[in-house]
This record gives sequence, structure tokens and C-alpha cells, in this order.
Amino acid sequence: MKRRVVVTGIGCVTPLGTDIEQVWKRLLNGESGVDYITRFDASSFPTKIAAEVKNWDLSEVGEDPKRWANQGLHTQFAVGASKKAVADSGIMDLSFDPLRFGVYTGSGEGQQDFNDFAKMMMAGIRAGELAGKEFEVAEFIRTAMKDFNAEAEIEQSPNMPAAHLAAMFNAQGPNSNCLTACAASVQAVGEAVEIIRRGDADIMLSGGTHSMIHPMGVMGFNLLTALSTDNDDPKAASRPFDATRHGFVLGEGSVMCVLEEYEHAKKRGAKIYGEVAGYGSTADAFRITDTHPEGRGAISCIKMALNDAGANLEDVDYINAHGTSTKVNDKVETLAIKEVFGERAYKIPVSSTKSMIGHMIAAAGASEMVYCLMAMRDGVVPPTINYHNPDPLCDLDYVPNVCRQVKCDCCLTNSFGFGGQNVSILVKKV
Repeated sequence: MKRRVVVTGIGCVTPLGTDIEQVWKRLLNGESGVDYITRFDASSFPTKIAAEVKNWDLSEVGEDPKRWANQGLHTQFAVGASKKAVADSGIMDLSFDPLRFGVYTGSGEGQQDFNDFAKMMMAGIRAGELAGKEFEVAEFIRTAMKDFNAEAEIEQSPNMPAAHLAAMFNAQGPNSNCLTACAASVQAVGEAVEIIRRGDADIMLSGGTHSMIHPMGVMGFNLLTALSTDNDDPKAASRPFDATRHGFVLGEGSVMCVLEEYEHAKKRGAKIYGEVAGYGSTADAFRITDTHPEGRGAISCIKMALNDAGANLEDVDYINAHGTSTKVNDKVETLAIKEVFGERAYKIPVSSTKSMIGHMIAAAGASEMVYCLMAMRDGVVPPTINYHNPDPLCDLDYVPNVCRQVKCDCCLTNSFGFGGQNVSILVKKV
């Protein structure tokens, strides 16, 4: 029998707050964290809105923000969420083998050094003009070697949060990061679960962290026409499954979990939020930016998670959807759910918390798995806000606008990323 894996600690840094109880309360109240972008001047972009983490720094978790000045937001968010998760779990009070404690993150890129890069470009252009050339690469490089901060440059790497977390908690066991776009953090959780199942660790710190609220991130998604441009009403811009939806809203932050082998957790009397019982991961093998129109990867992924958990269709009480608020995703995800669950699909509450917290990209999936754990704990599921105009192609129960009391012993969460990555996780009460 494979070893069972449970969640014993949760920590978060999100646009709706940095305490999981506060975030959960605001989600149930249908509050939105979307507003106008303040991280940079977005006035010239088609999209001027996002869900930012505001009024927060690492002093909240006892760290000196100056100590982390060269680290990217991805690392800062991850440190904040991880310190909360580890404290919540109580594992640092144990005498554990550090080789049996690992880290698996789904992290995006670090901060982008736009100002220095612009300085390099201008130096290369000016030198080129003086030499009668279009661009002088040698001056470009000289400027970089003189002005760039070496520590800040290496901190752009997506694996840096995992490295810092390992050192912070003396986690000498398996250490990895995956960046499978919007599926990254829940894939990290799934892979961390497999590490514990096969006996290579007893404890894993896992989840995601990311911010793409920077000029390159917003520009890229605008070029793909993936972002909402509903700038006049930011809080109504993310409206998953609604007939008038026209793009997602960027979010940012981190959610981290302590995963623990069940007997290990039970022996120490740990608080258990729930069991990560099923994990499915597939690829559409279709197009980089488009989900397969028949939902083949999503269907296979959901079925894989159910089979891994040994769960029946009747067992699933709630689905936290990927629900991005794009025309294609919401339609295909609805199709996939109906294909897997048949007529029962119409009886399962399905909601998208991205309607309130935005799309945290690499950090999205882990956050949505945590909301499933909270739903099981409290017997209430969060709403999909801004849902007012039914779409004939999206005809499930999306828990419109108001949270709902639901018997909730088993939940499914979906994450479908650019590139065709699909991950589903099934959590259940212990």
C-alpha cells in the first residue's frame, strides 16, 4: 500500500490578505482583490488592472526586509508564506532527520531588472550611433558588468525560492522546482506527494509563488489577448463562466503547505487539514496557447486523479475550477467536467476563486487546493462572483455570487496551463 499524505500546515501571501483565515473569510464574502496596477506605470497598456499584494513586507514574519532586498518578489512571497505554513504545522518543534524533509516549489521567475536593462540598451544604442552602427554589443556588455548586481541577477532564477527555503528550515532532503505555467504549484504539490508516498521523505514543504505584474508580464499576456481590458470596473473584470467574460486578471503571491506522511503526522498529534488523495497530470499535446477543443488532456487528468484516489464520481462534493474567465478555458473545462461526471456534473457545485483573487499563475493551483481544504473544514464553498449572464456552453452550477453551505468531504481542483499542462488534485477528509 502506498503511504498516505496529509496537509498539516498552511501559509499564504495573497491579494486578499496574508492570513489564511482572513483570506478565506473574504472569499466567502465575495470580496475582490482586483484594482489598478501600482507596481509600475501601466497607463499605456491595454490592461491597467491586476490583483496585487499590498501593504506587506517580510517584517510581518520577523524577517528584515533589507536582508531580502536583492531577492525577487517570488522569493519574498515564498518566505512569508512558508514561515506561516511551517509555524502552523509545528514541525520545527520536532526532532526530525533533515534528510527526510524536502522542498518542492512551483515558482515563476524573479524580479525583472528593467531599469538597468534599459540603461544597457541605451548605452549600446549611443555607442553604436557614434561608431556608425545600429548597435554596439561591447558597450552593452560593459555597462552590464559595471552596473548589474550579481546577487540580484541570480535571484531571477525560478529555483531560488526553493534554495532559500531549504536553508531557512534545514530541509536537506529532495529539493526541486517546476514551472509548468498555471499548473506549476499544484503540480509541485502532486510531485511532493509522490516523493513522500515512495518513501524518499516524511515531510515536504510545497506550493507556489509568482508575480507577473511587471511590464513584460502584462505585455506578453496583452499580446496573447488573454487579459481582461475592463479597466473601468476592476472588481468586475474577472467573471469566469459568464457569457460576457473576455479575459483573466493577473494576480500574485504565494501559498505554501506542509505535507506530511499520515502516520508521522498522527503520531505527533498534528492538526490535519485533509489528505491529498489523488493526483493526475497530463499534456494536451496540441497547441502552446490553446486548450484542446475536446478537452482531452483535462478529461484524462481528472480521471487520473480520481483513479489515483480510488474515488467514485459520487464522492466528489465540490470542484474548484481553473476558471480563468477566458472564452476558451471556461468552455472547455465545463465540457471536460461534463464528460467525466456525466449527469452528476450538474449536481456538483463548481466555482472559480480567480473571480476574486485573480490568476496567480504559477502560484494559482496550490492556493485553490487550500481553498478546497478550507471548504471541507467548514462545510461551505466559495462563490464565483460577477456571474450574471449565463453562457449556454457553460451550464453547470457555478455557485453564483454568494457562498453556499455544502456537505463537503471530498473536493477536486483543476489547473490547466499554457503549453497544454493539466493537473488535477483530489483532497478528502481524514
